[in-house]
Amino acid sequence: MSLYIDADACPVKEEAERVATRHKCQMFVVSNGGLRPSQNPLVENIIVDAGPDVADMWIADRCGPGDVVVTGDIPLAAKCVEAGARVLKHNGEALTAANIGNVLATRDLMTDLRAADPFRQGGGKGFTKADRSRFLEALEREMRAAARG
Repeated sequence: MSLYIDADACPVKEEAERVATRHKCQMFVVSNGGLRPSQNPLVENIIVDAGPDVADMWIADRCGPGDVVVTGDIPLAAKCVEAGARVLKHNGEALTAANIGNVLATRDLMTDLRAADPFRQGGGKGFTKADRSRFLEALEREMRAAARG
C-alpha cells in the first residue's frame, strides 16, 4: 500500500503525511518542484519535469489496487480509479468507479461553460476547516480499507 499525493496546489499534504506515518505507509509527494521536502523517511518527494500532466502520468503509471491517491485533477482521478486505486479529492470526496463518469462529465460541462463566457467571474469555493476535517476522516477510512485489501 502506497499513498500518492498530486502535490501541486494540494492543501492537505501535512495531514496526509500524518495519516501515512500512523499507518507506516510509503507516501509519494509528486510535483514539478518548489516544495519543501519532508524529513519523514516514509515520505519521498518526486520532482518531475515541467510540462502538462507529467506529474499526473507519474502517478497514473504507478498506482494500483491497494493504493490511495489524493488529487483534485479529475482526469488523473479517472485513470487511478481505472487502475484500481482508491481516490480522494482534497475535501474528502471519494471518487469511485460508480461516480467518476458523472464527475468527468460535470467537469467537461463546466469547462465548456467557462469557455463560452469569457467574462464569467469567480472560482470555486474556498478550502475550509470542515473540508480539512472531512479529508482527514475520509483518508483514514480509505487507508484502513486499502490495508484490508
